[in-house]
Amino acid sequence: MRDKVTIVGSGNVGATTAHWIANRELADVVLVDVVEGLPQGKALDLTEAAPVAGFSCKIRGTNSWDDTAGSDVVVITAGIARRPGMSREDLVQTNAGIVRNVAAHTGRYSPGAVIIVVTNPLDVMSYLVYKASRIDAHRVMGMSGILDSTRLRTFIALELGVSFKDVTALVLGGHGDQMLPLLRYTYAGGIPVEHLIAPERLEAIAERTRYAGGEIVELLKTGSAFYAPGAAIAEMVEAVLRDERRILPVSAYLNGEYGEYDVFAGVPAVIRRGGVEKILEIHLTEDELKCLKYSISQVREAVEKL
Repeated sequence: MRDKVTIVGSGNVGATTAHWIANRELADVVLVDVVEGLPQGKALDLTEAAPVAGFSCKIRGTNSWDDTAGSDVVVITAGIARRPGMSREDLVQTNAGIVRNVAAHTGRYSPGAVIIVVTNPLDVMSYLVYKASRIDAHRVMGMSGILDSTRLRTFIALELGVSFKDVTALVLGGHGDQMLPLLRYTYAGGIPVEHLIAPERLEAIAERTRYAGGEIVELLKTGSAFYAPGAAIAEMVEAVLRDERRILPVSAYLNGEYGEYDVFAGVPAVIRRGGVEKILEIHLTEDELKCLKYSISQVREAVEKL
């Protein structure tokens, strides 16, 4: 029997995530949404691509939580997206009500699932899901660092004119404008990028990474990114379902790591079937640790507003 992944929200991010998961043959997919016809239509459209794309997993669209029961992974994308001029934090109150309801249903219908949170502000919503679903903290994680890191990797590869495959990077902290791109831990073909790119260009690339989501929002005018987020989510889903023990930067619950407690923030973690197996504490300079703690303080401030 195949694994089962429920994606809550059938907008661009949810549907694109379903597409990536199906192409990788990771699991059967249930798209659930409150809008009648939307998940059913997108599920049917994706299913009709199966003969050409060559996947055999089943994709179902529904408006009923009954169809989600027993999911191995639940991905929460439901909520309003950013519009030009909005920050992720501007979405707190509106999306909190949606996410509370989703978390409660997830805890009821799929109590053994690993939950991946995508709804913004991501770290705040991850904390809210943990509290509202009443499941173990290690089974809740937010898709943040993977997306932020892949954006940094993209910009580095474009700057150097090299393959995207050969660039590795790490971005920590909250999924917001105060995130921490760790340039010391960024490599191209195993070579530290600090040896390949001038400091001023590196800082410009780091700054672009911090505001990469907003750059896309400004260009699209009526929505936010979905191709890269969908691919990042699929990578997390694969790490969980295939018990890969991948080291990935995700928003995870901190209980003393980096001197922080009772908060979700982007950190490198080992991801396997049960979710976050452990958080890796890497060496940070005094300035890097200061930046990380400031980023986390912004997450705490947003949580307190709830």
